[in-house]
Amino acid sequence: MLPPTRSVWQSDVEIHFGPPPSSDDRCDVCVIGGGIAGLTAAYQLAIRGKRVTLLEASDFIGVGETGHTTAQLGWSLDERFTRIAELRGDDNARLAAQSHREAIDRIGQISANEAIHCNFERLPGYLFPGADGTKELEAELVTLRRLGLPHEHLTSIPGNLKVNGPFIRFPDQGQFDPVKYLNGLAGAIKKHSGVLHGGTRVTAVSGGSPATVTTEGGRTVTADAVVVAANCPFEAGMTMWARVASYTTYVVSFDMPAGPFERALWWDTEDPYHYIRTVRTSSGDRLIVGGEDHKTGQADDQPARWDRLEAWTRERFPGLGAVLEHWSGQVYETPDGLGLLGSAPVGKNVYVITGDSGMGMTHGTIGGHLVADMIDGNAKQELVDLYSPGRVFAVATLGAVGESLNMVAQYRDYLTGGDVSSADDLEPGCGGLERRGLGKVAHFRNDAGALTTLTAVCPHLGGIVSWNAGERSWDCPLHGSRFGCEGEVIHGPAVVPLKKV
Repeated sequence: MLPPTRSVWQSDVEIHFGPPPSSDDRCDVCVIGGGIAGLTAAYQLAIRGKRVTLLEASDFIGVGETGHTTAQLGWSLDERFTRIAELRGDDNARLAAQSHREAIDRIGQISANEAIHCNFERLPGYLFPGADGTKELEAELVTLRRLGLPHEHLTSIPGNLKVNGPFIRFPDQGQFDPVKYLNGLAGAIKKHSGVLHGGTRVTAVSGGSPATVTTEGGRTVTADAVVVAANCPFEAGMTMWARVASYTTYVVSFDMPAGPFERALWWDTEDPYHYIRTVRTSSGDRLIVGGEDHKTGQADDQPARWDRLEAWTRERFPGLGAVLEHWSGQVYETPDGLGLLGSAPVGKNVYVITGDSGMGMTHGTIGGHLVADMIDGNAKQELVDLYSPGRVFAVATLGAVGESLNMVAQYRDYLTGGDVSSADDLEPGCGGLERRGLGKVAHFRNDAGALTTLTAVCPHLGGIVSWNAGERSWDCPLHGSRFGCEGEVIHGPAVVPLKKV
């Protein structure tokens, strides 16, 4: 039986954000989001002398998606260079690799400059074939040779990993403790006179000169520029919703005996793929494995996915100990696998950092530096073009259309029946939808037997939420909004809770 859901990083939170603004504010730049993208942007702007105000919906550092990552720092991109070169050309594929390599370097440099003890280290990464065979790996080898990117072609790798080759070895990948890194960035921002407000959910952004940010408490922040770095671009223009698709990914960490596996990153070529790393903590070594991805709100077997992930891992990594933690995270995919970083199509002086595409730590770092350079007026045009949120997905249009059709198809839930005929059918700790007339309501019965009934309609764009038994949440299948069992917002783009019935 799996232990209660918890991230390996959650015990490392040291700093909490300050209280919400007590009055309206005026600053040079307002940054929305307290994850790696927001804190990187705020840090870069603060050390350049900008008056920065950062707004974060939660109270503590590391409770968002940065705290739920496996914290791999890779320049070997999830989308594979073969597909990126096909969609964007060889020059852009090389530039993408270079920018992600520079992002890893920058995390190391910032950690050293600010004395952030976040266990940053460089190590290799290995791509190996999944159950789908060697075709994708062989195509990637051809592309890597053509692009001139560093790699090795191997038939075996160190340790007793029970998988068949061949393997591609990528040098100079990295890993770190993401929450310790955020703690250090927050302290450095404060040192440079930046202001960090927690418990402050933003409800609207208006572009202009100046731009304006409105918060749930009715306060406003007026700024020369606004950076929306809240993982999901809740206020970045309707066109953004055709450009990102929300996926849920699952993670399990194991007690790992010393010695049997090389300290490295591993990925396979399956779809969805598996991603693996080792980590040293105060209580011993651990192996962290992720995978089993699906569109957010479009699965009802969350506990079984953790079980399958455990079985897959034990088959390939013999000798592992007990499962120590398990959790899930959320990623936003783009049609070409590269982030949406730069000017947002919502008005003048508004910037966005989203579309992590499974590379959140490096994309967030690239985005934080890029938007700071854009605000300063000295950004490299080739990077602005590569990651532009307004870029045209010419060859990737078919994939974008497919994601859009998937979103539209979710509205069929208005026509289907419920999970239960009435709330009386629910056991303690369970949730389910009940049809009432032309609509649906969402019931949750807590462990003590008390019942909460909510509207089942997501307040963002009207999707019907579904019950997530693994995390006890209500998840929207359209754009990935998530709500607690009592209706509170866990994850945007929604900014208001589910209404109680």
